[in-house]
Amino acid sequence: MPLHRRLGATTVTALDDGGGPYFRPRRDAFPQATDEQWRRADELDPNARSVDGEWLLRFRCFAVRAADGTLTLVDTGIGPAGAPASSWAPTPGQLSTELTRAGVDPDQVTTVVLTHLHTDHIGWAVVGEPYFANARYVLQRAEYEAIDELNPALRQALIVPLEAAEQLRLLDRDVQFNAATRIVATPGHTPGHQSVLVADGDAAVLITGDLLVHAIQLVDPELAYLYESDPDTARASRIAMLRGGLVLATSHLGEAFGYSGMW
Repeated sequence: MPLHRRLGATTVTALDDGGGPYFRPRRDAFPQATDEQWRRADELDPNARSVDGEWLLRFRCFAVRAADGTLTLVDTGIGPAGAPASSWAPTPGQLSTELTRAGVDPDQVTTVVLTHLHTDHIGWAVVGEPYFANARYVLQRAEYEAIDELNPALRQALIVPLEAAEQLRLLDRDVQFNAATRIVATPGHTPGHQSVLVADGDAAVLITGDLLVHAIQLVDPELAYLYESDPDTARASRIAMLRGGLVLATSHLGEAFGYSGMW
């Protein structure tokens, strides 16, 4: 069943679209990591390690239900069979079932925040037509402008249908969306990567996207991941956002929620 995190009158729900092994040895993904760092990461997040010592990924999205009932979805997972991620990720995903279990009607989603344009984060965004028919899809302009660098096939598969439906909104840096939700530009993993900070009362959750992808980047936030567009900028974004002991809602770690300073 989906996991919920209450923040005052706001609820953040983790939606699991699937999981499976990373497609290459995990040490290749973090070539500078030491044996001690791997040991500590495995202690922090044992569910991200397979029996043969390799990396197990989860593929998550998050639903944010505000006090007034409006629904925001952060990322759309790996997608159904034939989605762009199916060349490497374990499709079909199960987001449609997860939404039903969480009591979320796709037609009631008002905003879809795409943290970035990697295929495991946009899978259910467009399935022939926009899957969330009544939602504005939110993307950083820097990500939109980098699409040919990131994945030119997504122009026709994702951007053109969203623009035709007049559902795409481009942002420039940070935006306060409502009283509880702020979109924060966290570039580096991709040129226009963004995260979502949800705060209500004294509680806050940072929905990270791929600001970090493995607990080893909690052990040492300076560690670069192989598939970062700009490792130096990604490192700066990660270090800036992981200060302060925030609760993190993560896309790929073994557990959906955890404290940045307490994993």
